[in-house]
Order: sequence, then C-alpha cells, then structure tokens
Amino acid sequence: MENSSKNGLHTLPIESIGGASVRKITLLLTVVFTACAAFSASAAQTESLHFKTQFVFKDRDGKTVSAPIVDQYQQKKLVYPSAKIDPKLDPKLMRAATIAQERAHAHSNARCWHYVKDALLASGAVDSRPKSVLAKQAADELVRDYGFKKLPIRDPFAAPVGSVLVYNARGAAGHVEIRTKNGFVSDFRSNTPSKRALIGVFAKN
Repeated sequence: MENSSKNGLHTLPIESIGGASVRKITLLLTVVFTACAAFSASAAQTESLHFKTQFVFKDRDGKTVSAPIVDQYQQKKLVYPSAKIDPKLDPKLMRAATIAQERAHAHSNARCWHYVKDALLASGAVDSRPKSVLAKQAADELVRDYGFKKLPIRDPFAAPVGSVLVYNARGAAGHVEIRTKNGFVSDFRSNTPSKRALIGVFAKN
C-alpha cells in the first residue's frame, strides 16, 4: 500500500482483518462489553432485593443473636365474628333482621328507631307499631308492651341474630339496631356495633 498525503500531513492506512476494519471491530467489542456490564449490574441489584437484613443484638444473658428485619407486610382484612342463631328466640326476630337489612341504606339518615319499628312490625315480631320517639326509649317500651326481655349479654358481637340492641346517649336520642348474621342494621348497615353506651340486648321467645 502507498501512503497518501494531503496538505503535507501523512495518514497511516487503516488495517483490515478479514475484510473488517480494526475501528469497527473495536466499536463492536465496546458495545458488547457495555451490555455485559449493564446486565451484571442489573443481576446484582435483583439479588440485593431478596437480601434479608439482619438485626443483631444481645439478649439478657449476653448472647449475640440476630433476627431478620421485616420491611414489608401483607395487609389482612379484618374479620368480625358472625352472630349465632338462638333457636329459643322467636323466629320472627330473624325475619325482622332480614327485612331491616333489605331496607337499610349505606349511611345513617338519623332514623334508626323508625326503621327498626317498621322491620319489627313487618315481620310480626310486634303486633302494633311502637310509639316511643327516642331510640333510647325503645328498651322500656319493648319490655313493657311487647314481651321482650333483656338478655344477659354485654358484648354486642355476642348478641344473637334478630335481637334488638339499644344504646343510651346523654342529651341525645340514643341508638337502636338489630343484630344480623354479619353485622348490625337500623336505617343503615354496619359491620360494627354503635360506639354509644349499651343499655342492653333485647329479644323475645
């Protein structure tokens, strides 16, 4: 090969190997090495995600122990206890619970005793519509006029299906609801009982 010159500067010829220039081969090798390095870094990062950090401490006997640090958790859905069916109670009370459940709303309309009255009457659990105005008055009226009895239960979750729970409230109307299999119902449905002070759980045979 002859050396070429331009403007008095000499340029060395580009050597070829198997028809490919050294410059192209060098560029190709650079790309390959870069890709391998990126893959190795990604693999190392993936492995570090599964690494369990250990918390090392000494117990009261001076022994060094360790435990894995948990930085993730699986949220569990709260499960409330289901109500039991008391075969000794009037089955019309269970019907009242079903009727109240079907008519209830998602949120309260401040008409709990109104809806419970309607459900008790529609099911035949009472033979006339209760006349008391305030929800907290329901306990006395149900016992006095409709044959209900106060059950020896203080935990609302332990109330049987169809029983009527009456709550007190200082300076307010109080609250009344019927226990269903999976919750409590009045003019609205709830998985949990009222937070008001419980007057009692009432039912009839």
